[in-house]
Amino acid sequence: MWPDDRMLDRASELGRILSSQDDDLVAEAELGQREARAFAAVIYAHQLSITIGQCVRDLELIAKAAEPEDLGNRVEFLPL
Repeated sequence: MWPDDRMLDRASELGRILSSQDDDLVAEAELGQREARAFAAVIYAHQLSITIGQCVRDLELIAKAAEPEDLGNRVEFLPL
């Protein structure tokens, strides 16, 4: 598995948004915000605060309503 900083860099290179339940990835994205580094959006859902169904519905809503460039350099938390 790749380290969080490399995964975030690779997603950014590909223009992809990351969805995760990993606190460390959120910390890496927040570090990127503080250092003003451009990165792909991170959508975070704590595994104990959302059902799988709700997570899928929220991710679908984000996918239909936003473009990756609209969410860049942001951390979004689920549930919405």
